[in-house]
Amino acid sequence: MTILTRRLFALGCFALLFLQFIIAQSPVKINLQEKQKPTIISKHIYGHFAEHLGRCIYDGFYVGEKSDIPNTDGVRNDIITALQELKVPNLRWPGGCFADSYHWKDGVGPISERPTIVNRWWGGTVEDNSFGTHDFLNLCEKIGAEPYLAANVGSGQVQELADWVEYVNSKGGGPMGEWRKKNGREKPWNVKYWGVGNEMWGCGGNMTPEYYANIYRQYATFMPDWTGKGMYRIASGASEDDYHWTEVLMRDVKKSLIEGVALHSYSVIDWGNKGPDITFSNAQYFKTMKKAWRMEELIRKHTAIMDKYDPKQEIDLIVDEWGGWYDGDKEMGVLYQQNTMRDAMIAGVTLNIFNNWSHRVKMANLAQTVNVLQAVLLTKGHQLVLTPTYHVMKMYNVHQDAELISVQFDTPSYEMDGESLPALSVSASKNAEDVIHVSLVNIDHQQGHEIALDLEDLGVNQVSATILSGDDLQAYNSFEKPDQIKPVAFKQVKYTNGKVSLVIPPFSIIVLQGK
Repeated sequence: MTILTRRLFALGCFALLFLQFIIAQSPVKINLQEKQKPTIISKHIYGHFAEHLGRCIYDGFYVGEKSDIPNTDGVRNDIITALQELKVPNLRWPGGCFADSYHWKDGVGPISERPTIVNRWWGGTVEDNSFGTHDFLNLCEKIGAEPYLAANVGSGQVQELADWVEYVNSKGGGPMGEWRKKNGREKPWNVKYWGVGNEMWGCGGNMTPEYYANIYRQYATFMPDWTGKGMYRIASGASEDDYHWTEVLMRDVKKSLIEGVALHSYSVIDWGNKGPDITFSNAQYFKTMKKAWRMEELIRKHTAIMDKYDPKQEIDLIVDEWGGWYDGDKEMGVLYQQNTMRDAMIAGVTLNIFNNWSHRVKMANLAQTVNVLQAVLLTKGHQLVLTPTYHVMKMYNVHQDAELISVQFDTPSYEMDGESLPALSVSASKNAEDVIHVSLVNIDHQQGHEIALDLEDLGVNQVSATILSGDDLQAYNSFEKPDQIKPVAFKQVKYTNGKVSLVIPPFSIIVLQGK
């Protein structure tokens, strides 16, 4: 090869690389279009989960009335305030696996007379039942959330659940309603949402779907509607990709007995080696995001089965356990883990998926609220930390009960070790005041992406934005530095004649508002 040929070859390679760079940097055009048949993003997609696990309830929510930590009826005031600001629409309790060994009657009446229980599922801790039905339902009232009670089917009895429904929902006259009044609550709570067992394929009894379908029908039959407003009964659904479980429930349970089917899916790298909560590698981060993105596939396939038996889509899909799960700090409690920018990415992507599938997904519950798994709040003594996940869910609550806007775009790829994921996740909505919100997530930990949005047809005249980002993927809010990661105004947005352009940085979330 002559010198001239080598130079021409080098010049050609440079031109090719430059062309690839230009293509990689070309704007991602996102088209928004109002749907002909409006779909409302149910606020209940933004629900939470509080299980008797580690320090979620005791030394989390509940510190007792005698604590020097400011509280109302034993529940921390700072937690009440934080969850009010988050606009928590519903809260699931008491489990999880704990639900199918919990007998609700042990948790009502004078505290001094309540029996203790050994939490066989989570650490063998001894609980005194000082936090029970009244405490939970009163907490829900304080934070403005609808309660979602998970019933004991695994070790309980039909009559036990029927009594619980009467206790919390009847006006009185019967034994359960009168017992509630004797215990200090005159008016019923009118609980609408009920889970009929939890993970019946596992800790709920290791049942087959055919057996559970029969059990479910029995329990659901003895759940009268004392309120006159309708019961919402949720069947214990599939784990991950157990599509046969969903098939059997949809096939064997009459529509008159069921309102929702659950689904559980966690963003876990490997159940045998879940990896660290803070010092994870880039490769581990990629695998976590791969699991987070899988939620879309799971919803699509479970929904297809539901549509086969329920073409009018009268039964809802309820993802009542989701989130990241790692090996955390055991000294801080069972399943305690720190919450980093990785968790913010999981939350942003997952909530966008739920929004975009809101014609079927009507409720979801992040696991969990305080001090356990992908918690929105962490406590240590008098201190309270708002996690990156808390901030994402607060940024996204603008979508609650808003009308879904269809989003079309070709996402760039996020690649590692020969695998590829969508780098960008987007959902959009219009609220009752005709304000447009667009939530953008870039999971790529190295590459920012230029975004081009056309909002002219949606009647937008002005745009503002908020961003959540961090110095690195492992960044988190500690008790020493609780404000390392928090939303701030994003000023680098160009808006001209209905056209919006911006560059979303690596591993960041932006919520646009258009008026």
